[in-house]
Amino acid sequence: MAANIATTREEYRKLNQSCFILGASGETGKELLKEIIQSRLFSRVTLIGRRKLNYEDEAYKEVVQEVVDFEKLDDYASAFQGHDVGFCCLGTTKAKSGEAGFIRVDHDYVVKSAQLAKSGGCKYFNLESSVGANRKSSFLQLRVKGEAEVEIEEIGFDRYSIFRPAVLLCDREESRPAEWFARKMLVPIAYMFPTAFSVPITTLVKAMLNNAVIQSDKKVEMLENKAIHSLGKLGEGKS
Repeated sequence: MAANIATTREEYRKLNQSCFILGASGETGKELLKEIIQSRLFSRVTLIGRRKLNYEDEAYKEVVQEVVDFEKLDDYASAFQGHDVGFCCLGTTKAKSGEAGFIRVDHDYVVKSAQLAKSGGCKYFNLESSVGANRKSSFLQLRVKGEAEVEIEEIGFDRYSIFRPAVLLCDREESRPAEWFARKMLVPIAYMFPTAFSVPITTLVKAMLNNAVIQSDKKVEMLENKAIHSLGKLGEGKS
């Protein structure tokens, strides 16, 4: 598969697929958009978010932006129409938004967006979740993400991919001291055990796109951290 991923990507480009990204202002969303622009895998790219993002790079000039109020998503159903593929990288933290705010973003906004996307014709939905997500978990974050996973599956997309990365290795613009400390501590561990406890954010987004272009007969697929590493490294060193 590694030797064929470049060919697979080229064949995918010919399909003229369109996509949308939820959460393009976050670390994963930003890197995903960058990779999509560079790879030219989609003929049309739409960002759906609460505010317009500014890009100086000319490569981003064709990106469509739909500004919505996530508290009134039904009023913005048109923003979700006409996309073949959806990528959801939407999320916050309990520390930043409080318990109610976390549930609202990571569950309510995510699930409602998926419902509108399905109604708008989206066939394939990709969800960035978290390692350990489980609707029966006693931990709020893992329970909420697990509930979102299950409820989106019930929507019935033709294809639904759930990505469960471990700690994301990146340089956040937003200050999160606890995460910064965890990433620093994980650097030497990641060197010795690269697929166990962390994953570079660049590897995650490449995995998402490589997985998208590879044909699959699985209606629902769960991609844990090790699988994300494998998919993200396909075709390394190739264009």
